[in-house]
Amino acid sequence: MSETTVAGLTTEEMIVNVGPQHPSTHGVLRFVVTLDGERVNECVSHIGYLHSSLEKIAETLRYEQYITNTDRFDYLNGLGNELCYVQAVEKLLGIEPPLRTRFIRTVMAELKRISSHLVYLGCYGNDIGAVTIFLHAFRERELLMDIFEAVTGGRLLYNYLRIGGLRNDLPTGFGDQVHRFLDHFPRRLTEMTDLLTENRIFIGRTRGVGMLTAEQALSYGVTGPSLRGCGVPYDLRKLRPYAAYDQVEFDIPTFPEGDCLSRHLVRMEEMRQSLRIVRQLLDKMPDGEIQAEVPRRLRPEAGEVYERVESPRGELGCYLVSDGSDKPYRMHWRGPSFYNLQVLPEMVRGGLVADFIATLGSLDPVAPDIDR
Repeated sequence: MSETTVAGLTTEEMIVNVGPQHPSTHGVLRFVVTLDGERVNECVSHIGYLHSSLEKIAETLRYEQYITNTDRFDYLNGLGNELCYVQAVEKLLGIEPPLRTRFIRTVMAELKRISSHLVYLGCYGNDIGAVTIFLHAFRERELLMDIFEAVTGGRLLYNYLRIGGLRNDLPTGFGDQVHRFLDHFPRRLTEMTDLLTENRIFIGRTRGVGMLTAEQALSYGVTGPSLRGCGVPYDLRKLRPYAAYDQVEFDIPTFPEGDCLSRHLVRMEEMRQSLRIVRQLLDKMPDGEIQAEVPRRLRPEAGEVYERVESPRGELGCYLVSDGSDKPYRMHWRGPSFYNLQVLPEMVRGGLVADFIATLGSLDPVAPDIDR
């Protein structure tokens, strides 16, 4: 251990473990943090505690059987994970889903984005001592969980999307239920902004903390709100539209400062943009079939494909290799949480240990999205 002498007093560095079971690690993560008093000298991430072989399991299941597994890694974005996977298989097979299916998939993905950001909002406030916001955020999330349950029968894990379509059409009254949420939520979002975002203590804890430059973010492969919080307008929904994103107008929120507050503001504005997207899709929702013609046994021609979508945490990618059989020869997921976490040591070095917690939470990692 190194020693430091200040005002005639000699101090030694101290190594502490944050996690793997710790309320601020957003799952089973471990960070070995080297401290000089309250200052962070070094941070090393240790992952692997939640490794579940979900990629290897794909080699033992038929393409259509694997859908249930996609809900389980980034469990806050189950429908978005399903969307990425089924689009990858559809690309392998050359299948185009019906227009109504594309609209419904996009509506559900955007509602899931709001739900995920509400979990971030509640947990992030809790991380830095603002307990009340957790109750407000999860109260609003319950309304979305009711919508997911009405459509899919599940509240967290769904198995709703199908290759070429959907398991079932929208239930009677879905439009009215979602419109009630769209009319109700902006007022609640304003309340939560007043409660947390405009709070001077919250601003003091997040402004200028966890600094990340655009160059650092790009070199580490950071995507999503963490990248847009550095002023980079990279969003796959705009740059490479999929599903029905080419049918709607919305903005990409960016903030240039690259601190915890900027990343927070991006997510707050993204929820408003998601409301805008969902409203447009409901107004334009076409009638028609929800399932394309798909062979009963899927055997794509030998080849490979990479499909990507914009998850609440960044670029989620699915790489599939087909050998012509009814099961994937190889699968790999690009989890945005894995890449976003790599830059954490750069962000916390030289800062206070209390700011370490604020910086980690601002990246919004989901632990199974890192390991798989």
